[in-house]
Amino acid sequence: MPDARFFPPAGPFSLKQLAEAAGADVGAGGDPERSFANVAPLNVAGPDDVAFLDNKAYAKQFSESRAGCGIVAPEFADRAPSGMQLLITPNPYLAYAQVAAAFHPDTEATYIPETPEENIHPSAEIGPGTVLGSGTVIGPGARIGARCRIAPNVYIGGSVTIGDDCRIGPSASVRYAMIGNRVALFAGVRIGEAGFGFARSPRGAVTVPQIGRVIIHDNVEIGANSTIDRGAGPDTVIGAGTRIDNLVQIGHNVEIGQGCILVSLVGIAGSTKLGNGVVVGGQAGIAGHLTIGDGAQIAARSGVIGNVEAGATVCGMPAVPIKKFFRQAAVLSRLAEKKGK
Repeated sequence: MPDARFFPPAGPFSLKQLAEAAGADVGAGGDPERSFANVAPLNVAGPDDVAFLDNKAYAKQFSESRAGCGIVAPEFADRAPSGMQLLITPNPYLAYAQVAAAFHPDTEATYIPETPEENIHPSAEIGPGTVLGSGTVIGPGARIGARCRIAPNVYIGGSVTIGDDCRIGPSASVRYAMIGNRVALFAGVRIGEAGFGFARSPRGAVTVPQIGRVIIHDNVEIGANSTIDRGAGPDTVIGAGTRIDNLVQIGHNVEIGQGCILVSLVGIAGSTKLGNGVVVGGQAGIAGHLTIGDGAQIAARSGVIGNVEAGATVCGMPAVPIKKFFRQAAVLSRLAEKKGK
């Protein structure tokens, strides 16, 4: 469920109130007066939480969820576990966006000091030997470890934690994040901004509150002007020892394993999982909700639209196993030569 240090919930709200906020119907046998405390992902939600099912790929997770309330389309209502209260709607993602907004009406809180003397909030903790550049702002409750070097004009949001021996380059920003030891963030990096989450509605796009964090483990380096979005509900996670080049975009809920290498201009869409030791070449794009196995290699400028097995090497757009890619290229070359004759 959302980390209350970053996302303190409003409420609680009754099932009836949530149904009104979502424009949904209370499921058969539901108790309109039962109250709920927060929203949470299906796999971690508890009896006081509201979760949702919008993608049939997660139907099994829905049927095993401990969530007290589920937002679901009519055709999946019969897969709900016993005792789960239901909100029934043809557009569960839109309904969830509206419920989440009720619990978390402000997910973009920013500490804005009124004078230079207030740049470092009194409740922030700065470890011994840490050096702060001029113009750096550190929000309430933030904790920075020992021997860190924070360059000028860095913004570190409230409740962010940063370990020992970290380096943060000029004009970088870190929000809604927990960062390990010996992490390097180069100039202009953006950690923890809102993911690109919205639901379609007759009145246009409705923003889905992004109420997860970014977790960056030890010994990670992130290149200049790269962006790592915070999770929509689950966290975005970067594994230990991973190296990320300049101008890389990591979407919300992405999980990257240990020792991965992502070359410049890579884009990874939301909820995709990379195993350990994955290498992704420059300008490659990976679609959302995929699994890339341990040790997989993705060639530069590839477009990955399906799962990749552990140890596989893929190439092309759409990406295929590299031997198949070269066979296709050879066939096309021969056809072109014949036509030229």
